[in-house]
Amino acid sequence: MTKKLLIATHNAGKLAELRVLLRSVPYALVSLTDVGIAVDVEETGSTLEANAALKATTYARLAGLPTLADDSGLEVDALNGAPGVRSARYAGPDATDADRIAKLLANLAAHPQPWTARFRCVIAIAAPAGVIERHDGACAGVIISQPRGDNGFGYDPVFLLPEYGRTMAELSDAHKNRISHRAIAVQRAARALSNRSALQ
Repeated sequence: MTKKLLIATHNAGKLAELRVLLRSVPYALVSLTDVGIAVDVEETGSTLEANAALKATTYARLAGLPTLADDSGLEVDALNGAPGVRSARYAGPDATDADRIAKLLANLAAHPQPWTARFRCVIAIAAPAGVIERHDGACAGVIISQPRGDNGFGYDPVFLLPEYGRTMAELSDAHKNRISHRAIAVQRAARALSNRSALQ
């Protein structure tokens, strides 16, 4: 019987990306909805690494399954690395992606361009017993003042990749899944998962 791997996110866009990126691992991928978990783990860590580990260990314990969780953030140099670990909560708990982008651009308005930045992702894998391994990835770019593109989510429409002349939101899913911060981190995690006989 194929062992299950829980993908610990309630974000539909992220879940879809992760399912594609993890399609080669020797596990049946299940979501929090699939296993009946509606709990949101509060991200109280001060780093992406801490939050990824917190989510992975908590959901692994709740579900009794090996669990993969990530935490991602946008780090903007002009804002001393903000929004960083608070990227998803940057404009408040009920903010939309558009709200977060608007706050980011408002906070950048007083700073000279170019607004260099990077997306970072940390993947944590936990077994129910609490064993952790981590994999990370980063993607460098520049923040632009007008959103472009309607693919992706989060800050993708204002994150320009200079070498392609496009924002992350203007890339196809296939292209994004080769070069994004999450893609790099998940590819590393997938290699590790494929080389394991099992996660207990």
